[in-house]
This record gives sequence, structure tokens and C-alpha cells, in this order.
Amino acid sequence: MATGGNPNPNANPSQPRPPHMQQQQQPGGSPATPLTHLRPPGLAGSPFQGLFHTPPSHNPAFQIHMGASASPQTPLMAAAAASAKRPPQKPPARPPAPTSSMAAGAASAAAAYKAAAAAAAVANSGGVDLTPAARRNKKRKLPEKQLPDRVAALLPESALYTQLLEFESRVDAALARKKVDIQEALKTPPLLQRTLRIYVFNTFANQGPCTIPPPKNADPPTWSLKIIGRVLEDGAELDPASIVPKHNPVYPKFSQFFKRVTIALDPSLYPENPLIIWENARSAAPQEGFEVKRKGDKEFVANIRLEMNYTPEKFKLSQPLMEVLGVEVDTRARVIAALWQYIKAKKLQNPSDPSYFMCDPQLKKVFGEDKLKFAMLSQRISQHLGAPPPINLEHKIKLSGNGAHGSACYDVLVDVPFPLQKEMMAFLANTEKHKDIEACDEVISASIKKIHEHRRRRAFFLGFSQSPVEFINAMIASQSKDLKLVAGEANRNVEKERRADFYNQPWVEDAVIRYLNRKPASEGPGGGAGS
Repeated sequence: MATGGNPNPNANPSQPRPPHMQQQQQPGGSPATPLTHLRPPGLAGSPFQGLFHTPPSHNPAFQIHMGASASPQTPLMAAAAASAKRPPQKPPARPPAPTSSMAAGAASAAAAYKAAAAAAAVANSGGVDLTPAARRNKKRKLPEKQLPDRVAALLPESALYTQLLEFESRVDAALARKKVDIQEALKTPPLLQRTLRIYVFNTFANQGPCTIPPPKNADPPTWSLKIIGRVLEDGAELDPASIVPKHNPVYPKFSQFFKRVTIALDPSLYPENPLIIWENARSAAPQEGFEVKRKGDKEFVANIRLEMNYTPEKFKLSQPLMEVLGVEVDTRARVIAALWQYIKAKKLQNPSDPSYFMCDPQLKKVFGEDKLKFAMLSQRISQHLGAPPPINLEHKIKLSGNGAHGSACYDVLVDVPFPLQKEMMAFLANTEKHKDIEACDEVISASIKKIHEHRRRRAFFLGFSQSPVEFINAMIASQSKDLKLVAGEANRNVEKERRADFYNQPWVEDAVIRYLNRKPASEGPGGGAGS
């Protein structure tokens, strides 16, 4: 932009300029650089509206610097600056030092620009909204193991491979269904009732006659109490020569059937530790039996208390409820189900209000009411359920005779998991590990990638052989388009940018002001250092 000239060549030179276009004299008498304020573009019809608005700032680059005037700024000039409502233009050079009039002018210009920005935002609210360009739809990636139709047309032998893939998908679907069925079955595993035989006996050592004086370095007399259990199998014969049969790994170990085991010794003979307690919750690993070893040469009776570990938990029914259902120990769910079957069989449900049932004389002994709501059944039944009774055993520790003495057997009914449960869990664990299948899939995927690469090379050379000129031109155009996309110039039109009309659009002035305001203060409008 020329300095000292008229920016509008069509304007009449004799007409007076507005106050913001007039030159002001510097103290030296030479005319100062004119401050030409560009008119803000019409934003309503521009597709670039809202993109070049710079927020107001107190940076010196956005202030209007007036030349050092002999008289301070008049109120008329401040009012004219406030009513301009357009962003300021950066001067070509920074003045040496600000004055009070310059500070007042900068404050008024900032307020004016803020009002102009707010007005432009309100005016543009109904304009054209800029939306991001729609993304190009990516090509759907084919599965790594599947051959496309173009490759299948070139390789007739690939039909057999496609059939194998379909067969593999059917096998995978069948395995997935079976896996889900097994997982559902393992959530509520079926239980079988078996007989647990408990063997209780004791052994002893160094229980010879006492001699006076006792021999030196002789081992003290000791005894050992052993409690071992085995699950009996139907139709299995026991070896009469052995006291305890071998453990079957299909069934749980002996300690898993009990929650707590308590062994009470004679407190007069063992006052320090007469009570021995084992708890399943504190046990690190299941055991096949228990053994208690002590020093002593006197016989006594040991009391053994076994508390069963039921899964799910079982309860002992009260006497009135036991008379109604005919069971002594059972789970809460089975007790409620048995009560419902009893009410259904006796037709005790109230026909007018199905949420209630009538109590017959047997149920009156249990609940003490003539009728009861079904929703209260689970709550009212809790007072009739207690802890199952423990198993109390007595064993006399004998310290004479040969071998194990006082051997006794006790049979207890226990619930054991279904024998195939471990095999089902092992099957699920094996299905999770497909190392061989994964290795084969990797080989197949690598082969498919090679086939795709050879197909692309074949298509390249085939297209070149059929029409070399058209093929090269199409390839150059494609590469040029890709290069523009990478460089971010896909939306540019070089031919339009060469025309002068391109730079006469409404957004150009605002873009120039934004560009000048973003440049460092030490540079002039031409890019060099300010004078």
C-alpha cells in the first residue's frame, strides 16, 4: 500500500477525508504515515465467515499507535474510534514510547473491537455454517483367511479352499455352542450322593515296660491318632489286607468334606494343649486325613467333633417343619420348593387371592397363623432353620498289642461332584489354547498376503501391457492426487489463484489484517525491519 496517496483512485481529491483518514503533522513538520483502516468485509455472504475474527487482546501489536501530536486526543476523535467497530491495522513501525493519549486510544479501540466482534457473531448466526468435509468411506478390509472373488476367478482351485473355510466355520459354531452349554452346566454342577467312610485308629511306639533306672538315650513313649476318610464306589470291593483303601483322584479329598475338626484330649494328662482345632478356611491345601502325635504312656478316651462342609449350605429343620416335609437336613432352596409342592398338593392356595395360602393343622404348628403370604414364606422359614448337627466320635487310645489298635469305621452320606465335571473343565481349558491352530492360521494368512501381492503385480503389468500410454497417464494422475492429499492441497485450485478476481473476494481484506497482526512487531508490512 502506497503511503501519502489516496487509497481510492475514483474519489474526488477536493472532497474532505473523514477524520480517521486525515494525516496528522509531526512536530518536525513532515507528514506522518497515514493510518488507513480497512473496511471489514461483508460476512453474510462469505463462505469463510467466522474464520478470520481475531479476539481482542492487550498485546501491543493490536494497539493503535498515534503519532506524537502537539495537542492531546480530543473527545471527538475517541468517539469516532469507538464508533468505527472494525479491527485495527498494525502500523508499519512501533513508536519509541507510549503516551497517555495513545493508551486512551488503545483502550477505546479494544472496546470497539469487542463490540464489533459480538455484533458480527450475532449477525452471522443465521449465515452459512461451515461443516467438515465428509470422510471418504474406507474400503472394507477382507478377512485375512478369505480370498476375494477376483482371486477366485484367477484360481479355479481356490473353490476347495473356500469349502474348507465354510466347513471350519460350521465346526467353530458347533464348538462355541457346546462350550456355552458346558459353561452353563458348570454353573450349577450336578451332585451325586456317595458314602464317605471314616477310619479312626491309633499307633504307638516305645511303650515297653518301665525299668528303674531308665536307660540312657532312650526314646520317650509316643502315640499317634489318625483320622482318614475315603469315598466308597458302588460295586467296588475292598482289599481285606489293607486297613485304608487308596484314594480315588476323581473324588474330593477327605478334608474338603468338613468345615472344622476338633480333637479333645484328656486335660489331666495334657493340660498345656488339650484341644486341637483344624479349620478348612485356614488350610492351604486339601488333606487326605489328620494325624495327632503326642508323648505319653497312659491310655485315655479322645473326643472327635466333625462339622460338615456343605456346598450349597444345608440347614437342620425344626421338629414341626421336619414333620411336614419329612427331611432332617437340606438346603434353603429345596426346603422352600418342598413347601410349595406341599401347598400345591394340598390345594391350600387361596383362590380369591393367589398371593396367600391357607395353613392346615400341620402348617399352623410351623407358622402359627391361619393364612400366610407367599412373599413372607422365606422370611418366616428362617427361624426354623439351624446349623446342621456335628458328628461326634469317641476313640480310646490303646498303647498295647500289635499294629494299629482300636480301628473303627463310620459311614457318612456326602455329596460329590459329577465325575465328568473335571473332564468338562479340562475340555474348556483346552479349547482356550489353540497354539497349533494359531500357527496354522498364521501360515495361511501369510500365504493369502502373498497371493494378494502377486495379484496386484499381475494387474499392474497386465494393465501396462494392454494400454501403456493410458496406464501411465492414469498412474501419474493418481500419484498427483495422492501427493495433493498428503500435502494438504486437495482443495486448492491453482488456475483460480492465478486470476485477479480471486483476491477481490470479501474475505481477503480480513485475511490480510489477520496475517499482518500475527507477524512480529519488529517487521514491517513488507517483511523487513520496521523503520
